[in-house]
Amino acid sequence: MATILKSEQREFKEDANKIDNFRILSDISRIKNGVKPQHLNFDLRQLNPAQYSAPYHFHRYAEELFMIVSGSATLRTPTGLEIVNAGDLMFFEIGETGAHQLFNHTTETCVYLDIRTFIGYDVAEYPDSNKIFLAPSREIFNKDSMTNYFEGEENIQEKWNQIENNKRDNEK
Repeated sequence: MATILKSEQREFKEDANKIDNFRILSDISRIKNGVKPQHLNFDLRQLNPAQYSAPYHFHRYAEELFMIVSGSATLRTPTGLEIVNAGDLMFFEIGETGAHQLFNHTTETCVYLDIRTFIGYDVAEYPDSNKIFLAPSREIFNKDSMTNYFEGEENIQEKWNQIENNKRDNEK
């Protein structure tokens, strides 16, 4: 079924749980109209002056495409900073080379379309803060706490013995 989201029905609301400098707004008309994409997610975003879109990040399993609809912003990527304007398209590939962040350096509102693939899960990395974000569970971890695959598994025979002992005790 085709769904048309009319421009006169746009309603921008601040995304939940945002903090100062990251107060981005999203058009909720998609949600109000019951549009639930399976693999191609999208949002129309409003970035007010002196605000950042999100912490600088990249995705391990999602590609993203932004199109500036109106206004202007500064785009941060691994190659530096660049001004983007209405009509500009920005493609962010999977991995570190696709890292990105927008900042509205102007006194006018910047509106952009954010389109991204979604295969049911994603991992986003935040180089500035050394975090990893898991989607859709929304769990966040610090990369400094990474561990070896077999850490804590050294005494597996003891675990098995405990299970066997518990089973025998329960059978009595």
